[in-house]
Amino acid sequence: MGLKFEAFFYFNKQGRRIEIGILPPLRSCGPVQPTRNGKMIFFSAVKLKELFKKERDYPWRKPKSCPRCNSFRLWGHGFAQAIFDGFIRPLLLKLYRCPDCGCVIRLRPKGYFKRFQASVETIRASIACKAVTNRWLSGVERTRQCHWFRFLCQRIKVYLTDTWCEGVVAGFDYLLQLGQIPVSRAI
Repeated sequence: MGLKFEAFFYFNKQGRRIEIGILPPLRSCGPVQPTRNGKMIFFSAVKLKELFKKERDYPWRKPKSCPRCNSFRLWGHGFAQAIFDGFIRPLLLKLYRCPDCGCVIRLRPKGYFKRFQASVETIRASIACKAVTNRWLSGVERTRQCHWFRFLCQRIKVYLTDTWCEGVVAGFDYLLQLGQIPVSRAI
């Protein structure tokens, strides 16, 4: 038995072996699977206290069409948990799926950046408090506020250059007007 053109791999959990030459071919046809960027986020007016009480029974407004392919067929795709400040358990956000292109749409409350638990108002108030008084807001963890401030300063240097002299709060507002998340780590 020669190993010139074949190799053996062992799965530790199941103890099976598979030869490379016998692996099934990769799927090359069928519907296109959505990529990581295929998940769309729609911001909608949501009352978080009411969402907390009703959970799955909250009356979400269904989008009119798919943002990727403009198909009018959208199916309910369950719920996703999301943590927001001020609530003891994750809230359930509604998901929809387009059967034509596979795009997954997540409905999210207005006033929150994607992937952030705190509201935009809270983040801006924290940055304004630090800029004016050189202190952090009480009631919000200091490490989170340091994160927001540090990455805002980094984004101001990258996008608005080192010559920006208007201050960090004006930089926050300007980056927000550009459609960016001013306190995001991603450049």
